[in-house]
Amino acid sequence: MQLSSLKIIVTGAAQGMGAHFARRLAEAGAQVAAGDVKEAELAALAESAQGLPGKIHTHKLDVSNEAEVGGFVDWAYGAMGGLNGVINNAGILRDGLLVKKDRATGAITKLTKDQWDAVIGVNLTGATFMVRDAVAKMAEHEQKPGIVVNMSSVARHGNRGQSNYTSAKAALAANSVTWAREFAPFGVRVCAVAPGMVETPMTQGMNQKARDALVTAIPVGRIGLPEDLWLAVKFCIECDYFNGRVIDVDGGMSM
Repeated sequence: MQLSSLKIIVTGAAQGMGAHFARRLAEAGAQVAAGDVKEAELAALAESAQGLPGKIHTHKLDVSNEAEVGGFVDWAYGAMGGLNGVINNAGILRDGLLVKKDRATGAITKLTKDQWDAVIGVNLTGATFMVRDAVAKMAEHEQKPGIVVNMSSVARHGNRGQSNYTSAKAALAANSVTWAREFAPFGVRVCAVAPGMVETPMTQGMNQKARDALVTAIPVGRIGLPEDLWLAVKFCIECDYFNGRVIDVDGGMSM
């Protein structure tokens, strides 16, 4: 697919990788429907895209709310005059060990249901409903070709303290294969990009000691940048023979 022909949804678009993807798409002439819960940042994103060949349309979106997802897809279709793509980028962290023993007191604590539900609700359930509703819209209007890019993570292989996040990202990677097979009759490809550690507001909030240790373990010797991930997303979109697969973009880091 040509970037300039895209009418594409980007979730989690207010900052970090999502904002970078939206701007890069608009630079290439695409129409972008950018959604996020952070409305002020969305407005700033749209303002920053003024004068670009494409256009960024913005609308509040909480992907964990099923009704909002359906409404957003309808709005995006109308705002862009069509829909042929999704970049499923929205995600949150609520890290914690499943079971932890306090070294000083010996007290046992457990990952809470709220921590579990929050991450699964955004990173998996919300992402799944976004794919469901967007592809249904494409199928309804016989829009071919179409593309879905799911943002998974190298944490899908397993990472200490991230049972919830690992579960969601592993499921997204596996379902990229499932959905590629299911959506083939509609002419919609599905693939995934799995970032390692990337410089975003999410990782900037990490404990500095833990962050430094992770960066040290990256063979290329640096943290990833949103542009590194954009190159992988761009490949997924443009290579019409790439389907049902995951690209790891992690600098060679193994978790």
